[in-house]
Amino acid sequence: QVQLVESGGGLVQPGGSLRLSCAASGFTFSSYSMSWYRQALGKDRELVATITSTGDSTNYADSVKGRFTISRDNAKNTLYLQMNSLKPEDTAVYYCNAKFGELNYWGQGTPVTVSS
Repeated sequence: QVQLVESGGGLVQPGGSLRLSCAASGFTFSSYSMSWYRQALGKDRELVATITSTGDSTNYADSVKGRFTISRDNAKNTLYLQMNSLKPEDTAVYYCNAKFGELNYWGQGTPVTVSS
């Protein structure tokens, strides 16, 4: 079955960096676009970044453009999110997402807290 396991979250000071990872299994990872979403306390889940199956095209939410970088290693079935210049408003649980037509698969999420 499809499994997505995120890791790499934690507590970081404003201006700091973190790299999130998402280990994927149970499907042909290299055939699908992948995304990162986040959900802050009391807010709706929002799309952060998307990458095509080959990694040749990416898209970002305006709020993270220039600070976050999505990437993937298809040989390792792993999705990444490099987050730099973190701000308190980036505090959220970050989720890896795989979408197959109308079906959405989610990991358990990894929490990121940006605070001094």
